[in-house]
Amino acid sequence: MQRILSTYMYRNQPLTPALLAEIARAGIASVEIFCGTFHFNYAAVQSVRELAGSLGDYGLTLHALHAPSERDTAPGRGSGVAISIADPERIRRQDAVDEIKRALEVAETIPFRFFAQQLATGHQAAEPRKLDAAFNSLEILAIFAKHRSVTIALENTANELGSPASLAQFIKDTHLHNLGFCFDIGHAHMEGGVDAGFQLMRDRVVTVHAHDNHGEKDEHLLPWEGTIDWDAVLGEFAGTPEPLPLVLELKETAPGSPSLDQIRTVFDKLEKHLDEKGANSARTGPART
Repeated sequence: MQRILSTYMYRNQPLTPALLAEIARAGIASVEIFCGTFHFNYAAVQSVRELAGSLGDYGLTLHALHAPSERDTAPGRGSGVAISIADPERIRRQDAVDEIKRALEVAETIPFRFFAQQLATGHQAAEPRKLDAAFNSLEILAIFAKHRSVTIALENTANELGSPASLAQFIKDTHLHNLGFCFDIGHAHMEGGVDAGFQLMRDRVVTVHAHDNHGEKDEHLLPWEGTIDWDAVLGEFAGTPEPLPLVLELKETAPGSPSLDQIRTVFDKLEKHLDEKGANSARTGPART
């Protein structure tokens, strides 16, 4: 199992070489970087070059970027102005598409495989005009990403517009087959259940966000700190034809917590359980002739 950490936990501070060095020392091989301009100024050529150098210095690979969700106007804080590719208003939607392109252009300097993209945040219904807007945006962005060897992975969210059922139907209706899915375990737990959500999305899942909660708030806790049945979840993942990349996407619950030592321990536990589930799956699978 590749150990991949999202920098979402550090989104309220700059992504410095020192921070990347700490992540590498914790035995983490790869990162998914959250695109907030205060955290990582993806549109600045110099910032991207410096990141490329730091990743190389510490032996880290860039697994994915997480699409920007709002504009930063102050250090460590979003302005509250959403960047939405599903905005029915054409000017705002075009502005969002342009901003997503700036993030995708990072791949021209630092190759990465996946781009985690949400259709919506907050409580949004699956209205036809929003789905049409998302189609118009993604028709452009999927091609733009493909030319940079990146797959856009639509992430399920805890709302109707971004639910697993809505995303599965969206792909069926639009035939945007260049897109994949980023299955978010914590969000699915809040929206119909993890197993039900995974079954709807599994055929197109290319990467996974792993975090826990108690079923009500998007807490982004370490696995086994909430109410998700990780034994069942990992059993499902162990049965996939190819191993799914698991990205730990956490929130800071207190200054310095969770620590990188705690994160390393959870990676150990995830790895152990996946190995056990995989071995059991192999033993119970059909005999080879």
